[in-house]
Amino acid sequence: MRIIKLNAINSTNTFLKKLSTEETVVDYTVVQTNYQTNGRGQMGTSWSANTGENLMFSVFKDVSFLGFDQHFYISITVALAIIKTLKAYKVPKLYIKWPNDILSENKKICGVLIENSIKKNNFKDSIIGIGINVNQTNFENLPQASSLINLTGNVYNIDELLIHLIKNLKYYFTVLENGNYEELKSTYEKYLFRKKKPSTFKDIEGNMFSGIIQSVSQSGNLQVLLEDAVLKEFNLKEIKLLY
Repeated sequence: MRIIKLNAINSTNTFLKKLSTEETVVDYTVVQTNYQTNGRGQMGTSWSANTGENLMFSVFKDVSFLGFDQHFYISITVALAIIKTLKAYKVPKLYIKWPNDILSENKKICGVLIENSIKKNNFKDSIIGIGINVNQTNFENLPQASSLINLTGNVYNIDELLIHLIKNLKYYFTVLENGNYEELKSTYEKYLFRKKKPSTFKDIEGNMFSGIIQSVSQSGNLQVLLEDAVLKEFNLKEIKLLY
């Protein structure tokens, strides 16, 4: 496994994406940094972290074996690999907040940004960016954020955590390549944050409404039971689950 370590970079995803256009990049090539000046999350959100206290990296994965309608299984695979890793470090009450934020109880400890490369309507590869709050204790103006040290009281070896996580990514991608879609999806849904609980959502126009999360569709849409007993699907751009 090739690991490229950088002291600071604008974005590990951007760096790895550029590298993949300049040379042949092998599976599980990792770009890791101590600090990101322009870390990004889902839907254009920013990701801010203290220097050297957190795990911030991107990994390259060939996903050409996947059908175009199976793209959400990349998110599922990544989320489950993170959950498996954090469970081994005794992080309590782990959940997946759709589509792939990782929470401990209701505190966000990990964000994921997946950027897929497509060629002739087929998947080519994925750049998977992962940021885990590890040894940072203070999250100013981020009341929903926490870290491994805050949750467990333990200081963690960031490089060891990375190796453990890559091992679990390899495991779950093997499950995916073997076509065990139902196993992955059912395990993902077992950890789905606020599943079967009345929750508040905000739509694209900013309107708030209530519903109960039932599951996710094969394409990754969130399936929500609304107050009028109608089951409706929403994609990532249409809905936001509030805490």
